[in-house]
Amino acid sequence: MKRLLLIILTISIIILGVFLGRREMALRNVSKSDDYDAAIAGVKEAMRTDLSKNPMEIRLEGHSIKGLNYKVLMDNDMKLYVSEDFVMDILGCAVRRYNSGEIVLERADAKVSLDKNTYKIAKDVIFVPVDERLRQLDYAVEISFAGHFVDFSQIKGVSPLPKAYDMRKDGRLTEVRDQGRFGTCWAFASLGALESSTMPYEENSYSPDHMALSNSYKTGLTAGGDHSMSIAYMAAWQGPVYEKDDPYGDGKTVTDLSPVKHLEEAIVINERNDEVIKGAIYRYGGIETSLYLALSYDNIDSEYYSEEYSAYYTDKVRKPNHDIVVVGWDDDFPKEYFNIEPKKNGAFICRNSWGKDFGDKGYFYVSYEDPNICNQSIVYTRVAGTDNFDKIYQTDMLGWVGQMGFDSDAAYFANVYTAEEDSKLSGVSFYATDKNTEFSVYIVHDFKDKDDFQRKELVSSGAARYAGYYTVHLQDDIELKENERFAVVVYIKTEGSKKPVAIEYAADNRTRNADISDGEGYISEYGRNWIRTEEEQDSNVCLKAFTTIK
Repeated sequence: MKRLLLIILTISIIILGVFLGRREMALRNVSKSDDYDAAIAGVKEAMRTDLSKNPMEIRLEGHSIKGLNYKVLMDNDMKLYVSEDFVMDILGCAVRRYNSGEIVLERADAKVSLDKNTYKIAKDVIFVPVDERLRQLDYAVEISFAGHFVDFSQIKGVSPLPKAYDMRKDGRLTEVRDQGRFGTCWAFASLGALESSTMPYEENSYSPDHMALSNSYKTGLTAGGDHSMSIAYMAAWQGPVYEKDDPYGDGKTVTDLSPVKHLEEAIVINERNDEVIKGAIYRYGGIETSLYLALSYDNIDSEYYSEEYSAYYTDKVRKPNHDIVVVGWDDDFPKEYFNIEPKKNGAFICRNSWGKDFGDKGYFYVSYEDPNICNQSIVYTRVAGTDNFDKIYQTDMLGWVGQMGFDSDAAYFANVYTAEEDSKLSGVSFYATDKNTEFSVYIVHDFKDKDDFQRKELVSSGAARYAGYYTVHLQDDIELKENERFAVVVYIKTEGSKKPVAIEYAADNRTRNADISDGEGYISEYGRNWIRTEEEQDSNVCLKAFTTIK
């Protein structure tokens, strides 16, 4: 027994020396027992198991951000890795993935290159090593296994963004295309932004024709559209499809095509914040937005546009009438280049959909002082392959049309589905209707009536900093039996909101195709008394469920 205690004490001293930073301990005089290596391996495995069940707390400047659910991995050598979304969202770095296997981390003017042997990939998510290389990106790291946390703190506190950035120079844009005289700028802007989100690692050209003609709104090529239609089309697994499979401009669509990607997340920035907008472009890809454009496809003669410099600026507040993709910025773009001279230098670099003969080979420059650009910006932040889930359960084919609530910032909402086969519930998706949203996800097995909501089981929780469409992957898949009625329930709290729940309904002529006969949705203020939305509110709840087959 004493020998066993001595072995445990010896191992504990060694572990403390390694993991609490006391590497200066003199271990030369500590003898190893015969089962030393096995004991160390056992301790490591126990710590990895604990980390999978009890994730290490992530801190920023000493403050916990564990509630945002960023992931930490640990390898066999006890080295830590953080997920790429944390590196982008919180550390402000860009993560560029290349076909060679190389990954480049960028922040301001600093770059760190990682070969394929120095990072991890789990479920197609990149995990970056937590080591001294982060110091080059202006971050120091403290790891405490005893305290069960990893703390990131800035060294110099410099801005993560360069003064100028152009996605064209990084090979992050597909070819400029031409919408012609159709009202499809919204589809070109959406897909242009989506295409850029996977580059330079993966380059695809998606079909605006299919997006405009094969969505559930049925508006055609001339009626126009917006990002809510784009997100709904992709969230419903109606698309995107490749351009080559449904070419643009022939007035018809191919209706039996399956999506080649699954949209998992799109954030909506509902305010003009240039630093946030620049950061989104730098880290995620081009942003879809709108502006008032006093030009037309056939006539670019305007007092607001300098054809010589491809520079546009209006000093008047106008209703936006055209969708574009913002792909960069230049803080020093001369104010003298605009026909109406703004007070300061600086411009967004914008990609149009009027072909390469327009502007600077299809691009133009809009002054920072233009009051009509980027008042709402959409960024496609997570795009997955079609193998992320096997089946989608949904009723909201038109997506987020309106909102519902109880004159409060919080509410419960639910959808009931019937499992078509033995499967596993692996994820759910819904909308955050404004920034600073907290949520919890629950499951109810063998649902029969509203009383069964009292049996809900918590399966996930988290937060979203911006409005948008979000997919939550469940940490543990949930078994479903064929023909089992199950309910997915979400508690949502959105700061400052009175109606935090996104719904689908026939609100106007454009949304007249809303079908509320296909769902069983519910809403509740406190999770006790539930209202059937189709029967009492003429609406579907926007809440999808995703399963994988056994």
